[in-house]
Amino acid sequence: MDTLFNRIAKETGLTVEQVTNTVKLLDEGATVPFIARYRKEVTGNLDETNILKISESITYLRNLEVRKEEVIRLIDEQGKLTDEIKSQIISAQKLQTVEDIYFPYKKKRKTKADVAKEQGLEPLSEKLYTLKSLSELEQESQLFITEEVENVEKAIEGAKLIVAQNLSETLEYRERLREDMLKKASIVAKKTKKAEELDVKQIYKDYYEYTEPVTKALSHRVLALNRGENEGILTISLNFEEKDRESVERYLLKDFKNKELNNLHKEIVIDALDRLILPSIEREVRNILTEKAEDEAILVFKENLKNLLMQPPLHEKNILALDPGYRTGCKVAIIDKDGFFRENTVFYLVKAMHHENQLKDAERKMKDFIKRYNIDIIVIGNGTASRETESFVAGVLKNIDSDVKYLIGNEAGASIYSASKIAVEEFPDLDVTVRGAISIGRRIQDPLAELVKIDPKSIGVGMYQHDVNQKRLDLSLEEIIQLVVNNVGVNVNTASWALLSFVSGVKKSVAKSIVEYRKDNGNFKNRKQLLKVKGLGAKAYEQMAGFLVILDGENPLDNTIIHPESYKIAEQILKCVGLSLDEYEKDLAKAKEILLGFDYGKFAKENEYGHETVKDIFEALIKERRDPRDSIQKPILKSDILNIDNLQPGMELEGTVRNVIKFGAFIDIGLKNDALLHISEISDKFIDDPSKVLAVGQIIKVKIKDIDRERERVGLTKKGI
Repeated sequence: MDTLFNRIAKETGLTVEQVTNTVKLLDEGATVPFIARYRKEVTGNLDETNILKISESITYLRNLEVRKEEVIRLIDEQGKLTDEIKSQIISAQKLQTVEDIYFPYKKKRKTKADVAKEQGLEPLSEKLYTLKSLSELEQESQLFITEEVENVEKAIEGAKLIVAQNLSETLEYRERLREDMLKKASIVAKKTKKAEELDVKQIYKDYYEYTEPVTKALSHRVLALNRGENEGILTISLNFEEKDRESVERYLLKDFKNKELNNLHKEIVIDALDRLILPSIEREVRNILTEKAEDEAILVFKENLKNLLMQPPLHEKNILALDPGYRTGCKVAIIDKDGFFRENTVFYLVKAMHHENQLKDAERKMKDFIKRYNIDIIVIGNGTASRETESFVAGVLKNIDSDVKYLIGNEAGASIYSASKIAVEEFPDLDVTVRGAISIGRRIQDPLAELVKIDPKSIGVGMYQHDVNQKRLDLSLEEIIQLVVNNVGVNVNTASWALLSFVSGVKKSVAKSIVEYRKDNGNFKNRKQLLKVKGLGAKAYEQMAGFLVILDGENPLDNTIIHPESYKIAEQILKCVGLSLDEYEKDLAKAKEILLGFDYGKFAKENEYGHETVKDIFEALIKERRDPRDSIQKPILKSDILNIDNLQPGMELEGTVRNVIKFGAFIDIGLKNDALLHISEISDKFIDDPSKVLAVGQIIKVKIKDIDRERERVGLTKKGI
């Protein structure tokens, strides 16, 4: 185990003690958010990123050790395990190396080479390396003629097959070829015979005749090629240039010493390459490229999701939410400033489809809602008929004396939520379409609380999310949601079970039990009360308590990030400045002013408390509890519509980043379709990764670069701004 810790420390640049202590905490069931916030002294002040790296590394290395033991057992069961093979397996640093060692012993379909071995031709195959001439080989082959091996030709052919298979199973050759292919091969795509029929929209047209070095194959292109292949539109292969292919052949020929049999040996090598090694290694390299592309896609998705979940809430705003539609009308939901649903109806407001009387009725109802519910913001879903709805709303707002503004909200996943179990639990008597409108509106009031109810793959911030490894994606997204939720903190008296389930140490069943307890007993008055919840034990309480806040409870410390295990330290600090907990609560402003002169470093040293722990407690006592999302730019509110016909190249305007991908970002500038800001247009300086300078939800200034009115596409630039 110490060896594993040493290796992780070396790879991460951390100390062995940091790695050892962190792994111990993880093994004891501590969560990443809990360790990062409440065990700083133990880990040497590691943040979530480093803790996650340690967690991933120890998982990989432990899985590697398990696989090593399994492979040793499997080879031993065949009676073929030698000290040399065992030593190779034990010293392997990568899973791929272990699999390469195991490859010759893996149970496979019987090959012609296996049949040749059964016919007793293995000794002859070994002599192919040492015999000096073809006549000598033919003479030697006479000794192997049997009923099954009828003549010299069949004996030689069998021996050649055995050698070819041995070459294909040699660790050294497989590693060399894999390395060469990753460095020197090109990925080649061609259209299939059914391409024109299957690719109606010509999505894959750019790849119909396509070649690119493997080293330059970007993740989104690899995933696009994979998808095209899976859909039967493209065929994909990896090819060497002639000189690189010849180099590989020479490398495989190096163990054949006799030049007189060079042609025979070359035949064996070419057969081994074309029939066995290249197809096998090509599959492995394709898997490596895919795994790398998936890793990058998941990282992009995680970053986008984090930024989306961290969007600032618009608290205490009365919302009129609109889920647009043509034939069935626009679904309307009123949500008050506290997030409660008040009323719903349907507006028929599309001029081209609805009667004049319906339009007038929709206008009258909208004006009535705005006045009666004191509406602050109208939220319009960005799906079907959103621009027609926006036009209608902008027209109504022009004709009323009000400060009401509107915005186009992302409705991705609203339909998923509306049919989900949690939506049924929340609004059992409402139609799915109304639930969807409520979701669209509530996302503005508190994006985090609402979006955690939806499968993150359905909220429109990734690319190729359905093409990557779903288990890895789900785990990664769950991990990022947990980090965001715990960073923000959760009001235990208002949170849904969906939100609570992402709190450190809270399982779904416990989250539901917390909500049930709240329904039966009223709001929680203190954190200790959580221990009365069914299924919630001491360990879970330890992990969750500091992340759940109680706004108007019995103890003011319950509305801070101070963990209950440290309340005594907090009270001791207050006592040192002459304050009781009651005095602190009665006049927070005065108490915080008194605390400012306190030397927490000296206090920690004198009482032998952890410096970082005391520092966090002190800062929690003197600071207002602020939502970390409040410092992020609020969404753009509008009062009038923007049309593509209003745009001209060179025009500057503001937009909201909707999605960040490897080749740029999609920006909402108020049009039906998001505009593309290509990576090459992000800055006057070279940018290798858009996510380094752009984030989902960020509001940026852009300039119109080009307009394709026919396809309703707009290209943007930030150059010169």
